[in-house]
Amino acid sequence: MTGPVVLAVLFAALLHASWNALIKSATDKSLDTALIHSLGLVAALPILLFTGLPAAASWPYLATSTVIHVGYYVALSGAYKHGDLGLAYPVMRGSAPLLVALSSLAVMGERLSSLAWLGVAGICAGVLTLGLSRGHGQPGGHRGKALGFALANACIIALYTVVDGLGVRASGNAAAYVGLLFVFDGLPFLALVMWRRGPQGRPAALRYMAGRLHVAWLGTLASLASYGIALWAMTRAPVAVVAALRETSVLFAALIGTLWLRERFGLQRAIGTAVVVAGVMALRFG
Repeated sequence: MTGPVVLAVLFAALLHASWNALIKSATDKSLDTALIHSLGLVAALPILLFTGLPAAASWPYLATSTVIHVGYYVALSGAYKHGDLGLAYPVMRGSAPLLVALSSLAVMGERLSSLAWLGVAGICAGVLTLGLSRGHGQPGGHRGKALGFALANACIIALYTVVDGLGVRASGNAAAYVGLLFVFDGLPFLALVMWRRGPQGRPAALRYMAGRLHVAWLGTLASLASYGIALWAMTRAPVAVVAALRETSVLFAALIGTLWLRERFGLQRAIGTAVVVAGVMALRFG
């Protein structure tokens, strides 16, 4: 993994933590999640006008990823409903890289060096140390439910990462692949959320989303750029390495959670941060 690719993925990690913080700060997590990703349709169309459609060989992966992402958004909003950013985000993101590494070895035949495996394991351990530290509570929250949603989402993240890693390599153009993915990505979840609100709840939901448009656009652009960079990086480095490096977003999430959302940052989270940094260094030189 070259220096420019490492820096690009680290920037993607910052963007990813930022749009997750926007959802966490919202009063209605499901509606904000649906709004941010349904706006991807508008943001991604100009990309497709410039790039054209990806190769037809990647379309089955796109369809599969779209379905998987519905489960991702359900689990994401559930995790943030019951736990704070400093708990749910690291557990979701920290468990996934090891699952991706094992899956990519089995499905894609990618073999990592011993140092790279150590880096993946180090990032996972550090991220989970951050997420499982004490003091992650919120009014009306439930730690057990938050962990359940977060761990389920880690499996979902690993699944769509491998699917999209295969798809972007078959697409011939990473920008075209991520553009078409974002055209369809958020609409099924938006439809599901609105259906759950029922006829009586939909007017209020529409008013809420209208009031959140200016903030949601920031989340949409951050999400699109973050995943686009990650998928581009997967065409230039092993999927498992990119997935693990991207999860350094927990460092940014911890900082955002402490400074913006007023969450605690204690000794255990400091130790977790140091372990993550060590894992990143092992990945860079592995």
